[in-house]
Amino acid sequence: MPVNFLGVFAKSPIKPLEQHIDKISEAATLMVPFFNAVIDNRWEEAETLQRQISSHEHEADVLKREIRMSLPSGIFMPVQRTDLLEIVTQQDKIANKAKDIAGRVIGRQTQVPELMQENFVAYVQRCVDAVHHAQKAINELDDLLESGFRGREVTIVHELIQQLDAIEDDTDSMQVTLRRQLFSLEKDLNPIDVMVFYKILEWIGDLADLAERVGARLELMLART
Repeated sequence: MPVNFLGVFAKSPIKPLEQHIDKISEAATLMVPFFNAVIDNRWEEAETLQRQISSHEHEADVLKREIRMSLPSGIFMPVQRTDLLEIVTQQDKIANKAKDIAGRVIGRQTQVPELMQENFVAYVQRCVDAVHHAQKAINELDDLLESGFRGREVTIVHELIQQLDAIEDDTDSMQVTLRRQLFSLEKDLNPIDVMVFYKILEWIGDLADLAERVGARLELMLART
């Protein structure tokens, strides 16, 4: 019979982790409407969304500090404390990256080249999809605890991690396509704008890369249970 670990602890060490990834996901999700506003030159709306992203990032920082200070140490837990802390660190980098991207774009009022806009928005959305999949995987942890890290719940999480890896592969391919598009347009654009936009493509891709790292750390944690 599976051990109900949630009955062992007065407070689950997992719930704050789930709250943290939920806040991270809120920040990342706003990247799509943010860039839609940028493309449409709705800069006042874009600035509002940038402030919301920054607010979510700040709230995630507060949760991160609370987790680090309150996570049990020196007592039995079904998962290693270091694994949980590493997952929190990787999750937190996602919100930091979203905040940095939005801030840089607002600071320069960076334009998305017209011929790239459709593919660019699809790319942003796919990178956000990766964050959502990482969120789904982390939000399965309570059920994993209740099942004693056995059975169907483990299979579900492994499938989510595999899907996350596939999404990250998609984003790599999409970034290559966008970089080629940008290269073909370089001669018609301001050189500084071109350099900045190459970096923006890289930073947005980092959202998916970081989400994949969350999945990889979760997979490693499961392998140790």
